[in-house]
Amino acid sequence: QVQPVESGGGLVQPGGTLTLSCTAPGFISKKCSIHWYRRQNPSMSRERVSTTVTDGATDYAVFVQGRFTVSQDKGRETTYLQMNSLEPEDTAIYSCDALCDMRRYWGQGTQVTVSS
Repeated sequence: QVQPVESGGGLVQPGGTLTLSCTAPGFISKKCSIHWYRRQNPSMSRERVSTTVTDGATDYAVFVQGRFTVSQDKGRETTYLQMNSLEPEDTAIYSCDALCDMRRYWGQGTQVTVSS
């Protein structure tokens, strides 16, 4: 079983930068893709932020293109989401899923608040 754990959330001012981490032991050996999501409020469905497949290629949602960047440290089995030029509208709980051979595992999420 792959259990993602997110960290790195917090309070940041508009225009600032924050980097989130998603550690998912086993995702390399199980050839899992890693997906970042966010939920801006409990009444909304979560929206996909990015998808990183096994060769490291990443696809981004339109609303984060040019601002957010995903990278991976495979030795640490960690996927990072660097978020630049943050806006108040980016305030949300960010979470990551590991999709491994049609099985999905998800973490608890980490809160990001963008406010002055």
